[in-house]
Amino acid sequence: MTTAIDRRAAERARRFRRRGSSDFSKPTLPGMILRYALLLAVFALVIGPFVWQLSTSFKGPGEDLYAFPPNLVPQDPTFANYSTVADVVPVYRYAWHSLLVALGSVVTNVALAVFGGYALACMQFRGKLIALGILLSTMLLPAEVTVTSNLLTINALGLGNTLWGVFLPGAIAAMNVLLIATACRMIPKDVLDAAIVDGATTWQRIRHLIWPNVRGMASVVAIFTFIGAWDDYLWPLMVLTEPGNYTLTVGMAYLNSNFSPDPRLIAAGTMVALVPIIIVFSIMQRYFFKGVQEGAIKG
Repeated sequence: MTTAIDRRAAERARRFRRRGSSDFSKPTLPGMILRYALLLAVFALVIGPFVWQLSTSFKGPGEDLYAFPPNLVPQDPTFANYSTVADVVPVYRYAWHSLLVALGSVVTNVALAVFGGYALACMQFRGKLIALGILLSTMLLPAEVTVTSNLLTINALGLGNTLWGVFLPGAIAAMNVLLIATACRMIPKDVLDAAIVDGATTWQRIRHLIWPNVRGMASVVAIFTFIGAWDDYLWPLMVLTEPGNYTLTVGMAYLNSNFSPDPRLIAAGTMVALVPIIIVFSIMQRYFFKGVQEGAIKG
């Protein structure tokens, strides 16, 4: 009797799963139209400004930039806008400065966040809760509150008007430490205890146990750190005083002030600023999405 009831219940569950999966994988025609309409709307809102800016950067001086509907295919495409930007403003030198700051920030944030996250999540020491509270409290204050004290510190260290002065305050962020600490907490304590019993040093535990399990989250930290350092404007503007030391964002503001009547040149400079971000995200996107959902133990 019980076996027959179980079989009927299992058969109803299978029919329900088939019906649910069929409804999901094969939506009705109105549902399909609605999905694609929403997808096109999101695509237009997110990608539309980028496509328009890219098209503008290749348009010649005789083309109407504000025609409606907009003409996204240049009638007379030219690279003259890019060469003009490079001749008047050292945009590629500014891009190199931004790249140095961004890469340095990525290296230090990933390394220090792994060490700090491991300490907060896997080690027991006096004052641990106080350290965690200090990290959380720093996230409550906007960056503009501490910018004056940071500027005074950088000038006192003799790093004013240098790329080191731009890089140093962003060498580590509290949010990144907490993200890595969260990933470290997903590692079972028994695994770490077994490594200690086997005689593994702290460095060996970080290298062979912690890093294989947090490198997905570390890629998330790396991507957001790179984008944040590359796009930062206020801090480099305050630290750097000589045009030869500008980063790309500050140099682009100079470009905007000098070529405001010609949006083609501004669009060309904007494209130069976007290319590294697109390349970095294209290379690391699989690690990024893997890091968001990663939780399995490896190594």
